[in-house]
Amino acid sequence: MFCFQCQETVKNQGCTLKGVCGKTEDTANLQDLLIDVCKGIAVYAEKLSEVDRKAGRYLCEALFTTITNVAWEDRRIIDKIEAGLALRADVKARVGDAARASLPDCAVWAPGNPEEIMARARSGDTRINASANEDVTSLRSLLIFGLKGIAAYTEHAAVLGYESDEIYRFIMDALAATTKELNGEEMIGMVMKAGEIAVVAMALLDEANTETYGNPEITEVNTGVRSNPGILISGHDLKDLEELLAQTQGTGVDVYTHGEMLPANCYPAFKKYPQLVGNYGSAWWRQNEDFESFRGPVILTTNCLIPVRKDNTYLSRLFTTGVVNYPGAQHIADRPAGGAKDFSAAIAMAKACPPPAELETGGIIGGFAHAQALALADKVIEAVKSGAIKRFVVMAGCDGRQKARSYFTEVARALPKDTVILTAGCAKYRYNRLPLGDIGGIPRVLDAGQCNDSYSLAVIALKLKEAFGLGDINELPISFDIAWYEQKAVAVLLALLHLNVQGIRLGPTLPAFLSPQVAGVLVEKFGIKQIGGVEGDVAAMMAGK
Repeated sequence: MFCFQCQETVKNQGCTLKGVCGKTEDTANLQDLLIDVCKGIAVYAEKLSEVDRKAGRYLCEALFTTITNVAWEDRRIIDKIEAGLALRADVKARVGDAARASLPDCAVWAPGNPEEIMARARSGDTRINASANEDVTSLRSLLIFGLKGIAAYTEHAAVLGYESDEIYRFIMDALAATTKELNGEEMIGMVMKAGEIAVVAMALLDEANTETYGNPEITEVNTGVRSNPGILISGHDLKDLEELLAQTQGTGVDVYTHGEMLPANCYPAFKKYPQLVGNYGSAWWRQNEDFESFRGPVILTTNCLIPVRKDNTYLSRLFTTGVVNYPGAQHIADRPAGGAKDFSAAIAMAKACPPPAELETGGIIGGFAHAQALALADKVIEAVKSGAIKRFVVMAGCDGRQKARSYFTEVARALPKDTVILTAGCAKYRYNRLPLGDIGGIPRVLDAGQCNDSYSLAVIALKLKEAFGLGDINELPISFDIAWYEQKAVAVLLALLHLNVQGIRLGPTLPAFLSPQVAGVLVEKFGIKQIGGVEGDVAAMMAGK
C-alpha cells in the first residue's frame, strides 16, 4: 500500500504498511482499485455528448467511499468495484465507435472473479504513486484528492435532490485527465479548475440544505443530557437526521448530534422536534470516549468513523449507513425510491439502553452561516469602521489527534480581543468552548457550520469586500489560518485558491502529496505557508502578513 492523502500520514511522507487512520493494506489497495475503476468509467463517459447522471452519481459515491475514515469492510468495496465495472461496460456500449480508440488499462481491464480483483489491487499498478515522476504524482494526487471533496459535497446535495451536470462533467473530465500525459501547465490548469468547481459544488450543497431545511439561525446548542434513552447521530447527512427525527417522535427516545452534525441544531426545520436534545461530545477523534459514554446506539452517516478500540464496548451499538461501513457494525440500508431509511432497529435498541452519561453542561453558540452573518452585516461593518473589530481570522477546517493541533487553541486564546474568528468544520472544537466573549454583541467566534458549509465563509468575505468597496478580497482585514486533515479540506483549499485568497497558513503540516516543485508553485503564486509559532503567527496576522 501507499497512502498519503491525510494530514497524519507517517512522517508526513506516506503510510506503507498500515494506515495511521487504521485501514489495512488490503483496504487501501482496494480503494486505489476503486479509483482506477472510476477512471475507466470516466474515459468512456467523457466521450458522451450528454452527461450520464447515473455515472456521475456513481463516481461521487465511489470517490466518497475512498475518503479517510469512511469504508472499512473490504467486501463492500469489492461490491462497489463490481458495480463500477458493470457501469463501465454500459457506458462503453453507448459510446460506440469512439470506444475503439487507444485506451488506458483502467478502461479495458476486466476480472473473471473476486480473486482477480484482489490480485490486481495488490499488484501496485493502481497505486496513486505508480508514476515515477514525483511532480506528476503530486499534481494527479492534488487533483484526485480535490475531486474526493467535490464528490462528497455533490453527493450530499444529490441526496436532497439537487444535481449538477457541470459538476458531473468536470469529475469525468478530471478523472480521465489523470490517465493522459498532460504537461505541467495543463495539469495545473485542471487543478485550478477543480477549485472553481469546488465553489460550484459547495454553492449547490448550500442551496440544497437551506431550501430544504431553512437558513441556520443563531442558536445556543445544549451540551447537557436528559434522563431519556437516546440515539447519537454523527457525520454530515442532514437527510438521515431528518428521517431519524421523524421516526423517533413519540417513542420516548431522544436524539443527540455528535461531531460535524452539531450545526444541524441551528436549522429551523429541526427545531420542531422536541426530542432533539442538542450535541453530545466533541470532534471525530474523540469518538472512542464519546461513544462509550453515550451508552445508547450510535449512527454514523458519513466519514470520520475511526476504529473501535479493544477496550471499547460500543461496537454492538454501532450503526452505519450510506457510504460508511465497519466490520461488526449493523448497516442501515439505503432508502427505497420515494421512501425513507428504516431506523427502527436503532430505536428499538435505544429503548433498552440507559440514558447517556453526562459529559458537560451548558451550550455552544452556532448558526452563523452566511444568511445569518449577513443579517448582522451593518453591525459588523460599523464595528470595523469604528475600530472595534480590527481583524477577522478564518480558522476553519478539520480537527485531528496530533498534539500540534493545540496550536489552534492557543491562537484563539492569543488573538487580541478586537479580532473575530470565522470557522466551519470540526476545527471549531479546538476553541468553541473558550470564553472569548463578544465585540459589541457580536460573538468573537462565528461558526458557519460543517466543513460542508465552508462556502458561507467565502460568501461572507466577498460580501464584506463589496460593502467596503474593495477590488480584491485580499484588501480586507482578514487572515486565513486553516487546519486540514482529509480530502474535503483539500477541496476547500482549492476553492480559496480559485478565489485568489493569498497568504493562507496551512497546518499542522503542508500536505505530503505536494512535491517540492508543486509546493513551490503554490507558494510563489498564492503565498501558501505552513503554520509556525503561535506568537509569531498572531503578530504576523495582525500586521496583515
